[in-house]
Amino acid sequence: MLSFGLLCLLLGAGYWLRRKIALLRRLYLPASVVAGLLGLCLLQLFDLPAEAVAGWNSLPGLLINIVFASLFLGRRLPPVARVWKSCSRQLAYGQIVAWGQYAVGCLLVLLFLGPVFDMPDLFAGIMPVGFEGGHGTAAGLGPVFDRLGFPEMKDFALASATGGILGAIIVGMGMVNWAVRRGHVELKVQPNLEIEQLAGIIPRDLRPSAGKVTVSGDVIGTLSLHLVFVGLAILLGWAMKEGLLLLAGHLPEKGAEIFQSFPLFPLCMLGGVAVQWLADRFDPHEHMDEGLVLRIQNGALDFLVVSAIATIRLDVVARGWLPLLILIAAGIGWNVLCLAAFARRAFRDAWFERGIAEMGQSMGVTATGLLLLRTVDPDYETAAAEAFAAKQLLHEPFMGGGLWTGTAIPLLALWGGWPVLGIALGAMAVWTAALVAMNRRG
Repeated sequence: MLSFGLLCLLLGAGYWLRRKIALLRRLYLPASVVAGLLGLCLLQLFDLPAEAVAGWNSLPGLLINIVFASLFLGRRLPPVARVWKSCSRQLAYGQIVAWGQYAVGCLLVLLFLGPVFDMPDLFAGIMPVGFEGGHGTAAGLGPVFDRLGFPEMKDFALASATGGILGAIIVGMGMVNWAVRRGHVELKVQPNLEIEQLAGIIPRDLRPSAGKVTVSGDVIGTLSLHLVFVGLAILLGWAMKEGLLLLAGHLPEKGAEIFQSFPLFPLCMLGGVAVQWLADRFDPHEHMDEGLVLRIQNGALDFLVVSAIATIRLDVVARGWLPLLILIAAGIGWNVLCLAAFARRAFRDAWFERGIAEMGQSMGVTATGLLLLRTVDPDYETAAAEAFAAKQLLHEPFMGGGLWTGTAIPLLALWGGWPVLGIALGAMAVWTAALVAMNRRG
């Protein structure tokens, strides 16, 4: 209980600092990231008793399953054809950006960081895991890194995620100002920084509902029932994982290692899709509420990020700070290149708005992408916001912590960087061809 109380204290302190310090507001850092950095300093400066931090190292690996199990719960699954129609170009561009991060990482490690700094091929996945996946994915892959014999990679991935979200805001705002000066935005507006200057408190008359009570408290608490649905999704994910382990017993050694090293949390996401699919067809009373599921997901993610950042081993990161910095800089450069050179060719309208949203998401989180979009499209008057939101439904199951993310890390460790580079370049070629075909059809 002491360790949980200290985590709560850190999260509360992170929120207070986020409200009071203008720089943190302008960087739009989530309170959980601020709290994690505060906890990291605390652990470096003071020798806390073991019970004060008990469970912090294992907490991210547990909470990430809740986060991913909740991704598709509480809202009806739309037909894939309808989602594709509204976001096909956005999805293709987002996939090119995401696969390109793996290609950049592999090329850099294979041709430079490996020979010069003796970094393993697995290091190529650190930037895309931290950028496209974020803190949650980086922390959730901790057990996978341990199993593969590279426990230090979790620390690098978390540091990469922190660098990614900072880069998304700082470089992203620089790109916004560049686009406004060059006339590349659809609306004639100055960069809207109001959202960055808010302390985070929503005015009383604008506060949205956190969720709806769907069952009587005399029968079961609504929050308890929603936890049941999340737990069922996790249970289905666990069953899929056990199926993979059984299948691994019939595969050659390297194939078995890939299945055995596959993380649980992407399968929990598939479990959530299955639970929602069943609810869409067999639950006429609609017991699940999207708002309450989101509260569960956000709560798990906040505590995950605090504990993950606070337990980064700075001595490990310090030993590889230069190759990590080079990798992060290359990732930022790739995202800037995509926005400045590729986005205008990918989209027929609002190319900068669509591209800046993608840049924010692919280096930080979805909220970062929407934040950057709002600076040039405050009222979502262009088609960018709708396309970006719809694209996430098809993008998230594979990238950003999805099925490919869970597969790429074992592949890098067991096959090496060249095969993964080939897969990444092949995927980029396929999505580029799809984008060209879409533009030719008009």
